[in-house]
Amino acid sequence: MNKIRQYFTTFVLTRGFFIALLSSAFIYLEHWGLSHPLIHTIFALSSLFLLLQSNTKVWFWFGVFTGALWFWWIALSLQHYGYAWGIPVGVSLIALGYGIIFWSIAKIASFITSSLPIHSTFFPILLKALGLLGLSYFHPFGFDWLKPELIFIQSYIGIEKWQYALVLIAIVFTQWRQNFSYLLLILLTYQPSAQTHIKENQTIALISTQTSVEDKWNTTLHPTQFKKLFKIIDTAIEENKTLIVLPESVFPTFINRSQQLMDTLKEKAKHISIVTGGLYWDGKTPRNSTYIFTHGKVTVANKVVLVPFGESNPLPDFLSKWVNDIFYDGAIDYEASTDVTDYQIDDKTYRNAICFEATSEKLYIGHPENMIVLSNNGWFHPSIEPTLQKLLLLYYNKKYGTTIYHSVNMSKSYVIKDGNVIQ
Repeated sequence: MNKIRQYFTTFVLTRGFFIALLSSAFIYLEHWGLSHPLIHTIFALSSLFLLLQSNTKVWFWFGVFTGALWFWWIALSLQHYGYAWGIPVGVSLIALGYGIIFWSIAKIASFITSSLPIHSTFFPILLKALGLLGLSYFHPFGFDWLKPELIFIQSYIGIEKWQYALVLIAIVFTQWRQNFSYLLLILLTYQPSAQTHIKENQTIALISTQTSVEDKWNTTLHPTQFKKLFKIIDTAIEENKTLIVLPESVFPTFINRSQQLMDTLKEKAKHISIVTGGLYWDGKTPRNSTYIFTHGKVTVANKVVLVPFGESNPLPDFLSKWVNDIFYDGAIDYEASTDVTDYQIDDKTYRNAICFEATSEKLYIGHPENMIVLSNNGWFHPSIEPTLQKLLLLYYNKKYGTTIYHSVNMSKSYVIKDGNVIQ
């Protein structure tokens, strides 16, 4: 009991919470429109500096508060299944899970250090730094949104792994030698600010919709919703757009099984290329898909990386069936495509991505030049989820140079190009 009480001292709780606030500030400042590279740089460096000199107990609470501050919104989806009471339980489990992850890093570092024949302040700090460096490769249940280097996404420091590693090395040597001159190494990680004169492509209509989850799946509302979407397409045609992009599952039906819907979209595609989200049914398994109507041709691009628990249950089969029966009324999982899909519209090739998978490294294999992303953020509205998603897409844009066209339901659509977000 005494050991447990040590984890609940005012100092440990306060320090863990304060460091977590520093490492989460970049999300909330961006969400509130208060971003500035200098503020992000100071907060990010301070969080790493304080964390690396903290003990195992602080690491646990840092993980708890970081998990809650970054990912509390995941539990909001429970309300759409009639389990609003489970939101605080979900947030608590998420927080505890990340608390254990960070505690494990510090505990392993402490254990290895205690086993060494020599005692030095260097090894525990170094091992914890290596844990932070490797953390972005650890994806519990396939969820890979915790990337520690993301704290530098809008700072004066780059987001490449070598830059993040050099920052950690500088802090490790500073704390070991008690000499702040080592922090000068961080100057080598400087990343120039992105250009600000990037212009939006005026020939592409990126559509934002505002349809709640409940309304989207209410079949009695589909005729009105579809009529509104057709009107949006007609407006884009009148404005001489060459391509219109609609959000994920904006047509919440199996488009390939609706001849009337297919015919209407084909007819409108004689005047404009259409990329839209919808469902696909092959007679056996449902898929979350993108439909591309262009030049009399219809292409279906299926999702490759499914949302853990939301679209595919990552648990073992016996647990997966139980969870699906309890929470999803026995619904079967979606099926993922094995390969990513590239498609061509006019003179450009686009990589297909649907919501969550656009933030997965797998979708950027081959350094695609352009990517069209369709999302439905209604499951987590209102929350910081769209902001964190945007920052992750900005991360991949900076890392791979991919221009991203993002059409979203329940938040603003945008283009990310050359390190800039163009609304």
